[in-house]
Amino acid sequence: LFKNIAFGIFPILEWMYVYRFKDWLLGDLLAGLNVGLVQVPQGLILAVLIRMLIPPLNISYASFCCSLIYIIFGTSHHMSIGNFFLVSALTVNVLKRILFNSGHLLMGTFVRGDFEDPAYSVDYERALAIMQAVTFLTGLIQLLIGVLRLDFFTKYLPDTLINAYLAATALHVMMSQLCFIFGIMVRFHCGAISFFYVSINYCIALPRANSTSILLFLICMVALRVNKCIKISFKRYPIEFPMEFIVCFTIIANKIHMNTETSKNIVEMIPYSFLYPEPVELGLLHYVVCHALSLSIVSYVLLLFTGKKLASLHNYNINPNQELVAIGLCNLISSFFKCFVFTSDIARTVIQEKSGGRQQFAALIGAGITLLVMLKMGHYFFALPNAVLAGIVLSNVLPFLATVMDLPDLWKQNQHDFVIWIVTFLSVLCLGLDIGLLISVVFTFFITTVQSHRATVLVLGQIPNTNIYRSFADYREAVYIPGVKIFQFCTAITFVNVEEIKQALLKEVDLKTVPLSDEDLRLLFSENRSEIDENIFKCSCNCDEPEPPPRIAYTEHLENKSESDSSSIDMFDCSPFEVPNTSRSMSEEQMAYMMSHSNLRHLISKEEIEKIWDPSHSTINSSGAQLLMPSPSNIEHGEIPFRNKHDPGKLNSDVSFISTIHTIILDFTMVNFVDVKAIQVIRQVSDS
Repeated sequence: LFKNIAFGIFPILEWMYVYRFKDWLLGDLLAGLNVGLVQVPQGLILAVLIRMLIPPLNISYASFCCSLIYIIFGTSHHMSIGNFFLVSALTVNVLKRILFNSGHLLMGTFVRGDFEDPAYSVDYERALAIMQAVTFLTGLIQLLIGVLRLDFFTKYLPDTLINAYLAATALHVMMSQLCFIFGIMVRFHCGAISFFYVSINYCIALPRANSTSILLFLICMVALRVNKCIKISFKRYPIEFPMEFIVCFTIIANKIHMNTETSKNIVEMIPYSFLYPEPVELGLLHYVVCHALSLSIVSYVLLLFTGKKLASLHNYNINPNQELVAIGLCNLISSFFKCFVFTSDIARTVIQEKSGGRQQFAALIGAGITLLVMLKMGHYFFALPNAVLAGIVLSNVLPFLATVMDLPDLWKQNQHDFVIWIVTFLSVLCLGLDIGLLISVVFTFFITTVQSHRATVLVLGQIPNTNIYRSFADYREAVYIPGVKIFQFCTAITFVNVEEIKQALLKEVDLKTVPLSDEDLRLLFSENRSEIDENIFKCSCNCDEPEPPPRIAYTEHLENKSESDSSSIDMFDCSPFEVPNTSRSMSEEQMAYMMSHSNLRHLISKEEIEKIWDPSHSTINSSGAQLLMPSPSNIEHGEIPFRNKHDPGKLNSDVSFISTIHTIILDFTMVNFVDVKAIQVIRQVSDS
């Protein structure tokens, strides 16, 4: 018990207990080197995309600490924790009112000398404090949800929604990297239809594209594609080019000046090399509650979706609640370093998985490499062209778009999942990660609810020579039992589908509902009132006053569609009082399971049924008629044709069972829930 509790709280103990150093250490080492070297320049260019200048050492320290936290508390084996552009961009709405983030941070217009203005420095400090409060409150919300185990909503997130969400996110990532591919800077938008606004801005700025950046990007993409096709490996471990590319281009860029954008331009803008950890200003928390709540859900969902995707590829499971605790602690630590909200970094996560990483030991090595490089050799990586890093990022997020090619097969398999995929993809792409997630979850819940409460009623028949009953729609061997209708319900019966089920039952037995006339209702009330008064006068004891007459629950009766004049069944609750012209009285409980004599007046006798019915073979009845195997059309109309014994070519037309249903069996073995409204309607049909 103690072992299970310890493994549940600290998942690091579980994978360390089974870690195979001889088989996995080299793969984790290579994956950690790749992730660490990619993280160094990626953290630098994030400031340009978010329009928020954070010292590189703060990002490195926060990444190192958060990686340690996730290694201890996280359950995914391939996750790489870091700042994600789209999640961090959601904080832009909070900082819009501050001069520092009002559009002045465009490449070429912002210079270090701006901080000589005291007012501008105050705005910069204010922006950092607000961002720190957002990150802190985001982590606190995630931690509380995880501790209280309120992650039940993840059960309503199917794989189709996950694939569509990640595909739309991959498109957003690709759009964000275009500024480095073309070597141009455009104004980014945040919120609804921001994807299309940014696309238009890129088209307008395309004439100013840098040819050197485009060439470097193409070289990087071609080399990465060749690597994936050839599958270069070393001692059974795949060798991915990110590490080699970064090292080679870093050396070349430091020796040869390239006319392209680099991280050096960004580092020169940052006024401080390091900001010491400080506590959060609690007075700012109430201003950012809504944004923190949105960020907490979006960052957690992105982490969960990426983890589930990789877990399904490597045949293991992750704990959604433990992931909440882990990412909540990471964001709490990140807030003290005045960093953005942490979540899954999709590009680095894929690099870690493709490079042969098997456990979180690779993430630990990557975090250590990042911190070491930033402290000792960071200035060398400042000259790395951003186009090279953009090529690495794009090549690793492209696999998330592979689900688009599976849409034709998804349409053939399940059209509901296809619609969920389309709605999720379009909502996330057009409205952003937060609003798109809300719409997709609500739509998925709606589709799931409608689908689960859809009325499914099967008509069962008997398999000859057995006691097995199967649906006519699925088994051709099933035969109809004269006078008996067997219905099987395959879904929960609630107020949503009970009327549909009722109409399906009436259609199968060829009946229809007809409202009772006002005269019948008045007559019914007068008869019951007189019976109650007679009982009062006959009573000589000192008893309590009689209860008021029961409310009429049903104000309709059933009629045969073909013989509405002669075949009708009143559908009102007659069990609480005696009805004239009834041969026997029944209790309220018996009425739900037994049928009155009046329902049998048009039926053939049991002896006649036994003479003509044999499910194993055709028989000859007393009238010289041979029973034939009923066709589906005969079954639907309740007719059983007979062949004359003396003239086999002639069918007897006078033998019909249109009104010979004497028993209805309702099979509820597959029903897991019946609400109050459904019970009332089922009782109504049973009492009739």
